[in-house]
Formats: sequence, structure tokens, C-alpha cells
Amino acid sequence: MKHDGKTAIVVLGGTPPTRSIKQHLPEHHLVIAADSGLHGAVDLGLRVNVVIGDMDSVDRALLAAVEAHGVTVTQVPHDKDQTDAELALLAAVDMGASRIVVITKGGGRLDHELGVLAVLQHPKLRSCSVTALWDNAMMHLIHGPSAVTIRGTVGSIIGLVAVGGVAEGISTAGLKWSLNAESLTPHSSRGVSNQMEHETATISVQVGSLFVIQSDALNS
Repeated sequence: MKHDGKTAIVVLGGTPPTRSIKQHLPEHHLVIAADSGLHGAVDLGLRVNVVIGDMDSVDRALLAAVEAHGVTVTQVPHDKDQTDAELALLAAVDMGASRIVVITKGGGRLDHELGVLAVLQHPKLRSCSVTALWDNAMMHLIHGPSAVTIRGTVGSIIGLVAVGGVAEGISTAGLKWSLNAESLTPHSSRGVSNQMEHETATISVQVGSLFVIQSDALNS
């Protein structure tokens, strides 16, 4: 994937991420915290540029402290049609990000987690490279025609999941069970539980969208 332009780190609320995740973060130009994602961002030692949300779960003293140090705080009404996560991701696009790395521990609420997966497919994010560091997993979303090269230990688990419709022309190199210009449907589990056969693997898709999920990629 090409990464021209700004790289944004978007830290979501909920359970704060483990500090070891910092070693997996790329160089970046921008950090956006979604509401209580500010706690996780500060704990990781990140320099936050923007906090956005309804501020129903962030510590007010911490919020005031970062605002006093020049962080932009954008508070929206509690009664709204978009989650704080969606607002933060769209803010990253509006601020010129072409690569977005999302940090989330999952948060424990299934509706929020499904909401994040939905928002990652937002049309405004389609022109961006999107990666999520999701608890111990690393997840890439690619749109055809595109490809991603991943790195991991031999035998580690890789999942390929079509989203938003049929993903066509999927080819892989470096996985135990290879695909050669094949299709995956969003109602099929065929792409789940593949394995790295080498330390690098490449997955490409010609038409449609595909989640590439590296389970336990962030344990080291």
C-alpha cells in the first residue's frame, strides 16, 4: 500500500490499550482521541492534537489539562446520530489523513465493536489506507484493486473476510492455503483460520473489500 500524505493515529474509547502496542505504531503526523480515548493516548505517551466526542466518559480534569496545553477539544451533543469513533475517523480524513491507524481494545460492547467495523467501511475512508490495532490483532481493510503485504511468524493465524459484498479476484502468496483469483462472500467463513507459511505474505483483491486479520500479531 502507498502511504502518501498524513498518517493519523485514532485512539478509541473503552478499555485503554496495553502500552506495548506503542512499538507497533508508525511515524505519524496527527493523533485524534475519541472521547475517553484520550486516556489511552496519554497513557501511550502520544501527543494528542484533537479530542472529539460528547465527553460523557472522559476525565474532565484531564480534558481541561490537555486543552490548556493547546489540544483542540471538539465537544458535540450527547444526543447525536454518529458515535464518537465515527466522528474521530471522519475528522482524520477532513484533516488530510491518507493513512489511518485505529487503536482499540474492543471496549466490551458488541454494538460499539460492530459499529467500528461498519464505520471503517465509510465511503469517506475508502481513499485511505486503514489499519486497526484491535486488542492483540492487527487488521487491514483493502479495497480492490489493491494489495497488502503483512509480516508475522510462520504458523500464525490469518483471516480473510469479505465485507460489503462479494470480494473477487483474491490472490495470496505466503499463506498455507492459497487463493488464486478467487472470490469470498460476506456470508462465508472460508477465509477464516488460514496460516502464515512464510514470514511475509501478500494478499490482493481486484473487486470489492476485504478485511485481512492477523490474530495475536501484537502479542510480541
